[in-house]
This record gives sequence, C-alpha cells and structure tokens, in this order.
Amino acid sequence: MSELQTITLGGGCFWCTEAVYVQVRGVTDVESGYSNGQASRPSYEDVCSGRTGSNEVVKLTYDSAEISLTEILEIFFVVHDATTLNRQGNDSGTQYRSGIYYGTAEQKRLADEMIAQLNSEKIFSKPIVTEVLPLENYWPAEAYHQDYFANNPNQGYCVAVAGPKVAKFRKTFSRLAKS
Repeated sequence: MSELQTITLGGGCFWCTEAVYVQVRGVTDVESGYSNGQASRPSYEDVCSGRTGSNEVVKLTYDSAEISLTEILEIFFVVHDATTLNRQGNDSGTQYRSGIYYGTAEQKRLADEMIAQLNSEKIFSKPIVTEVLPLENYWPAEAYHQDYFANNPNQGYCVAVAGPKVAKFRKTFSRLAKS
C-alpha cells in the first residue's frame, strides 16, 4: 500500500540535489525551494544575498512502501559533502549548507541516528556538520529553477557539477535508480 511522505534536504545547490532525486525509485515529486531562514517568501535574489538565512533545498515526496527514509538519507550523504559548513564545491554561503529538515519525530530520530553512525564509523575524514531541524518557512523556488538539470543538461554548471553527482548516484545506488 502506498504511503506518501515528505522530507526536505539541503545539499548545496538545489539544481544538483533535484537532479539526483528525480532519478530515485519511489520518489514521486521533487520541488526546489528555500527553507529555514527568516523570510517567509524569499526570492532567489533574496537568498543569494545571504541576508535571509534561507537554504536552497529540495522537498521530496516519496512512497515509503518503495523507498525508506534511510535509503534517501544514504543517497544524501553520498552525493554531497556533509562535512563542510556553508559550502559545496565552489558554491559558498549559508544558502548552501547541509541540512535535513524534518516533519516528524521519526524523521528526526532516523537522521540523528544516521549521522551518529557515520561519525562513529569515521566514514568521512571530518565530522558531519549537517543541521537536523524542523522544516520552517518553506517556499518553492521560482519556476525556472524547477527541473533545471533536465531542462538545461548542456549548461556549464550542469555538465561540471550536477551531471557527475547524477552519475555517482547511478553508479553507487543502481538498485534504487528509476529505469
């Protein structure tokens, strides 16, 4: 039986994160947006200014009968750098911070447990800095940001940054990739 749930993730530029999760079996919708800042309806320009505190995120709707939150988080920790504060590659600023924004106590518990496990097993050379917070002030990004990688596969950033993340996902998690 289908049971749709949502989780919101900040893994750097939302173009990259969205490009990965639209490929994941069981993920039924991916929406780029902004969250966990002071502004209630920020624009891209507002967020890029660094003055809103908002993060570039993707809101995932997924069928928990097809994919677990644990699997979604495993993908998350492989396709972005969760150990660098406010930076992903050349993208720098609080809007690129690593974050898991939950809607339920169970989502928080699973995220906290995974971070503790990854840190205790020293999977990464540095500690994880991913914030785990309740989702607040979510606002969808402008229409031109939605499906950006699919609509602009030859754009320079997509070729250099998003494309390799998608390839890494497909190689590492082939069992979870849509056909």
